[in-house]
Amino acid sequence: MFGIVRPCRHRLGEKYTSQWMAHLCGLCLALRGDHGQFSRIVTNYDGLLISILTEAQAQHGGTGRRTAGPCPLRGMRTASVAHGEGARLAAAVSLVLASAKVRDHVTDRDGLLARRPVARAARRVAANWDAAGARTGTAVGFDTAVLVDAVDRQSGIESLAGPGTPLLTVTEPTETATAAAFAHTAVLAGRPHNAGPLAEAGRLFGRLAHLLDAVEDLHADAASGAWNPIAATGTALVEVRRLADDAVAGVRLALRDVEFDDAALVHLLLTHELRRSVDRAFGTVPVCASHQGGGPYGPGPYGQQPPQGPYAHGPGSPQHPYAGGGGNPYAGGGGAYGGGGFGGVPTPQPPRGRRGFWAGCGMFWLLCCTCKLCCAEEYEGPWSRKKREGCCRDCDCDGCDCCCPCDGC
Repeated sequence: MFGIVRPCRHRLGEKYTSQWMAHLCGLCLALRGDHGQFSRIVTNYDGLLISILTEAQAQHGGTGRRTAGPCPLRGMRTASVAHGEGARLAAAVSLVLASAKVRDHVTDRDGLLARRPVARAARRVAANWDAAGARTGTAVGFDTAVLVDAVDRQSGIESLAGPGTPLLTVTEPTETATAAAFAHTAVLAGRPHNAGPLAEAGRLFGRLAHLLDAVEDLHADAASGAWNPIAATGTALVEVRRLADDAVAGVRLALRDVEFDDAALVHLLLTHELRRSVDRAFGTVPVCASHQGGGPYGPGPYGQQPPQGPYAHGPGSPQHPYAGGGGNPYAGGGGAYGGGGFGGVPTPQPPRGRRGFWAGCGMFWLLCCTCKLCCAEEYEGPWSRKKREGCCRDCDCDGCDCCCPCDGC
């Protein structure tokens, strides 16, 4: 299970948690229905946004549902799940993106994939997923060639990138792929005039997903010697944060120009949860807005508490992430790999080495069947071994029923 949008049950509330789970289960079942049980392992949090966007634009949103039978991942309970073209488009996109991840693991020779027979089998799986994604995409009128082309171009761009290369040059293929997928939801929903602003929202969402993945992997990639766009281009983390914040703002503005039938869940996920995804990646998660008191920092989406994380101290402070390093994240002193960490907080220890593809698949199913993906306070990512939070764990809201802090959105 991968993705940057990982909402909490307490922030969404019962109504929107139920809708979110309906799309998650709908994506999983669409994969099984079209491509068999094994394909369900490519279910991911960000892929279901395609299904959500399609339904949110539909004239009669929420009617594309069916009752699914008991499932071990739901505690053998039935559930109302999304189905139809939105879920199938999400499945096609998820298959192609998962295929790209498998190829990355093979290229990096992760775990068992360092062995030629295993790598050969993994390449066959990736090729099958590409073909399956193309079939499903064609069935809903979407040409997955734009996704495959983006994946193919990515490796070439990365091989040419070096110090001074603009970071957005590296993120461009991901932006192009997500823009195409987001825009096609307008076609499926019968609102082609939405395609333009949705393409812009998708482009910025792809940029953000690429940036946050690079931030979260920075320490692990440095320890393992793996390629990382931030390290390769020499981009300072403060600049990465600025690009991420600009992308979040851009998604919000683009969605204002989209005509929705019911925009509530889209707004919660692509405005508020995206902002939280950035905070989580940079270690600046705010406290619940309804618990704020007065303070010197004034009102805003992050409450009125003193800033935390990389911005807790000015550039002249010894605890600033780039103090003494001239903006170089690899410099000594208080750099990102020095003793200062992020805003005075001890730098987290690099996670253990990544699991291989097949070992990660086994761990994914173990996490699913033991409900840790949903309910655990913290669990280890099946492939990356990075620390993750269960999507339904107690959040920083202390269980409160927070209102949506939409002022200024």
